[in-house]
Amino acid sequence: MRQINRVAVLGAGVMGATIAAHLANAGLEVLLLDIVPRELTSQEEAQGLSLESPQVRNRIANAGLAGLLTMKPAPFYLKQYASQISVGNFDDDLGKLKDCDWVIEVVIEHMPIKKDLLTKVVPNLVEGALLSTNTSGLSVNEMAEMLPAEVRKNFLVTHFFNPPRYMRLLEIVPSQYTDPKIVSGLAEFISRRLGKGIVYAKDTPNFIANRIGVFSIFNGVKHMLDLEMTVEEVDSVAGPATARPGSAAFRTSDLVGIDTLVHICKNTYELLPDDESRETFKIPEFMEKMVEKGLHGNKSKQGFYKKEQIDGKRQIFYYDYNSGEFKPAEKPKFASVVAVKMVDDPAQKVKMVINGQDKGAEFAWRSLRDSLIYTVNRIPEIADDIVNIDNGMKWGFNWEIGPFEMFDAIGVQSFVKRAEKDGVDVPESLQGVEAFYRYNDAGQQEYYDLLEKTYHLVPSKAGQINLQILKKTAGVVEKNSNCSLIDLGDGVFGFEFHSKMNAISADILSMTHKAVKRAEAEGVGLVIGNQGTNFSVGANLMLLAVALAEGAYEDIDLIVGAFQKATMAVKYAKVPVVAAPFGMALGGGCEFSLHADAINAYAETYMGLVEIGVGLLPAGGGTKEMCLRAVELASQYDTDVTPFIFKNFQQIGMAKVSMGAAEMTGMGYLRNGDSISMDIDRLIADAKQKVLALATNYRPQRPLENIPAPGRGIAASIKSQLWNMKMGGFVTEYEAEMGGVIADVITGGDVLPGTPISENYLLQLERQAFLKLCGNKKTAERIQHMLKTGKPLRN
Repeated sequence: MRQINRVAVLGAGVMGATIAAHLANAGLEVLLLDIVPRELTSQEEAQGLSLESPQVRNRIANAGLAGLLTMKPAPFYLKQYASQISVGNFDDDLGKLKDCDWVIEVVIEHMPIKKDLLTKVVPNLVEGALLSTNTSGLSVNEMAEMLPAEVRKNFLVTHFFNPPRYMRLLEIVPSQYTDPKIVSGLAEFISRRLGKGIVYAKDTPNFIANRIGVFSIFNGVKHMLDLEMTVEEVDSVAGPATARPGSAAFRTSDLVGIDTLVHICKNTYELLPDDESRETFKIPEFMEKMVEKGLHGNKSKQGFYKKEQIDGKRQIFYYDYNSGEFKPAEKPKFASVVAVKMVDDPAQKVKMVINGQDKGAEFAWRSLRDSLIYTVNRIPEIADDIVNIDNGMKWGFNWEIGPFEMFDAIGVQSFVKRAEKDGVDVPESLQGVEAFYRYNDAGQQEYYDLLEKTYHLVPSKAGQINLQILKKTAGVVEKNSNCSLIDLGDGVFGFEFHSKMNAISADILSMTHKAVKRAEAEGVGLVIGNQGTNFSVGANLMLLAVALAEGAYEDIDLIVGAFQKATMAVKYAKVPVVAAPFGMALGGGCEFSLHADAINAYAETYMGLVEIGVGLLPAGGGTKEMCLRAVELASQYDTDVTPFIFKNFQQIGMAKVSMGAAEMTGMGYLRNGDSISMDIDRLIADAKQKVLALATNYRPQRPLENIPAPGRGIAASIKSQLWNMKMGGFVTEYEAEMGGVIADVITGGDVLPGTPISENYLLQLERQAFLKLCGNKKTAERIQHMLKTGKPLRN
C-alpha cells in the first residue's frame, strides 16, 4: 500500500468537515471539496460577485472549514491545524486528486449521487491511490461494480462515527473485489495515525454498530410502551446502571438526531424483509409526530429532552409521549439502580440490576434479553465473530462492555434458562456455551466462535502491551490492593494504578518507592501507566476528609509529605521514568506526570492541577514544578519571569484542564522530548520505547539548588489583581484568599527577586500553604461537596 501523506475529503458537510479536521490532527495534508453553489447569497450580490467568482464557487467548502473553528466539542486538537486543510469544489478541483494518496467520499447517503461522484472521481486518481466511502450502510459491492477493475481492488468502506475526533470506532467494509492487503494496510494506518478502533463488518444494511445500537434503542421503546414507563425512567436504567453510557437511550437519540434515527429505521425496515425482528424497526406513531413537530433532538434544542431557564435556574424537561407535552424531570430512582450506584465493575452492575425486583429491573432484563438474542442471530450475517461486535458497541455506542461480555456477566446458561421461561425463541447456538470469553493456561484471552463451536485467540496488534494478560502470565513483580508493579520486558517495569478511579492512596505512594528501587536495581527504567478508564483523578480525598474531621493536622502534614517524597522519588530516580497519561490526569495524577523524565500522552488526555476546586493548592510538587518551569523558561529566553509565573498561576487558580494532549505543550505540561500517541492501544508500548531510548544515555538529575526566586513583588502584583477582582465581584473573599496563598508559593515565598532558593524549600512552602488552607472551614465544605457530588462547589 502506498504511503499516505495527502488525503482528499469529498463533501464538506458536518461529517466530511470533521473527518478532514481529524486527518489534520494526525498531521496529514487535506483537500476538502464540495459542490459549486447554484445561487448567490444576498451578501455576495452586494459585493458584486458572480457565480464564477472563486470565493463563491468554494463557498460551501469554505463554510465547512470555517464551521470547524467554532464547533463544540472542538474537532481540532489545536485550531492552527486548520491550516493543513485546503478547499475547493467538484467542478474545478477534481484534478487535484492526482496529488492525493487517499480519497474519502462523504456526500449525502443517496446511492445515485454517490455513484455519479465516484464516476467523476475515477479519471483523476493516481495509480495506487486508495478510494473509500463513508457510507453508514449503503452497499459497497453495488458501488464497486461500477468502478474500473484497477480501482475496485483499492475501494472499500471506511465508516467514521460522529464526531470523528472523539468516537473511536471505524468500521471497515471491503467489497468482494478489495485487495486484502489494502484492507490490512489501511486498517493499520487508520489505527496508528488516526487512533481508531477498527471493526471489520460485512456488506449489510447499517453494518455492525448501527444495526445493533438502533435495534436496542427501538426495542427499548417497545418495552417502555409495554411497561408504561417514561423516557426518563428508561434512561435511568439504560445508562451506566446497565453498562451503557450516561446518555442512555433517549439522550443518545437526541444526540444522534431523532429525524436521523427515524430515517435509519425506515431504511432498515425496507432493506431487511427477512429480519426476524423486522417489526421492531417500525417507527412508533409518537416518534413520527415528534419529527413532524420539529422535535429533532439536540440540533433543534428539543427532542426527548429540552432545557429552559426558569427563575435564573436551568430546568430539564422530558417528553411525555402520551400527551405530546414536556414535563419537568423527576429524577426517578429504582431500587435496582440505586443498589449499583457504588459498584464499579460493569459486569457486576448488569447482573445485579436484571435480578432486581422492580419495574426498572424488569425493563433492564427484557430490553437486554431481546438485544442480546438479536445480536447472536446476526452472526455470521453482519460479522463472523463476537469480538468485532463487542468492540463495535463499545467504541461506537460507548457501551462499557459488549453484548457477549454481557452474556458472560449474566451467565450464558442462566440467560438461556430465564429467556426460555419467558417463552422467547432462544438461538440454538447458545446451548452448551459456558462462556464467550476465557483465559487459557498460557494466560491468553480466547473468544468462543459460534460457527466453529470452538475457542480462538482474541486478536491483538503487533507490539501492543496488554497489562491484564501480563498480570495473568506471572508478569506481576509486586502488588497491593491499589497498584501493581509489572515486568514489561527488556528491563522496563510498569507501575500500574488500579484503585477506584485510579485515585492516589497511601499504598500507591508507598509502592512508588519500591517501584523506583526495583527498576534501579533490576532494570533500565519505569513506565507509570495503566489501562483503566482514566489515568488518575488525583489524590484520595476521603483520607483527607477524615483527617480534617478529626482535626488531625499532623497526619495531614505526613500525608502531604509522603506525596511529595513519592513524586520526588520519580523525578530523581537513577533510571528514566516515563508517564503515560490518558483520559483524566487531574491533581495528583498530573503531579506524578510532571515529575517524570518524559511524558508519552494519549491524544485525548485532559490534564490539569485542579486542587483549588476543593479549596487547596497542588502540594504534591505541582505548584513547585510550575514555579521551576516558569523560571526555566525565563532563563532560557533571558527574559523576565513575571509573565510565565502569571500564566502558571492562572492555570492553577482557574483549575484549567487541557482539552487534549496537544494543548499540554502550551500549558507547560509537555516539553521538548515528550510525545503524543494517537492509538491508545499502543500507549504503554510507546512509553516503554521512550524509556529504552532514554536509558541509552541517561544522566540522573539531582534536586535543584540556587534557583532564582521570582520573589514577593510578583506575588504582590497577583494579589493586587485578586483584590480588584474581589472588589468587582468576580471572585469571593475566600477565593481571593486561596489565590493569595498560591501566589506566595509559586513566587518562592516572602523573599526578594533572585534570592537563591532550593527545590526542597519550595516543597516546604507547599506543605505549609496546604495546611493553612485546610484550616479554613470552607475547604472542608468543598471537599465534602466533591465527595458527595463529584463536582467542585461554586462559591
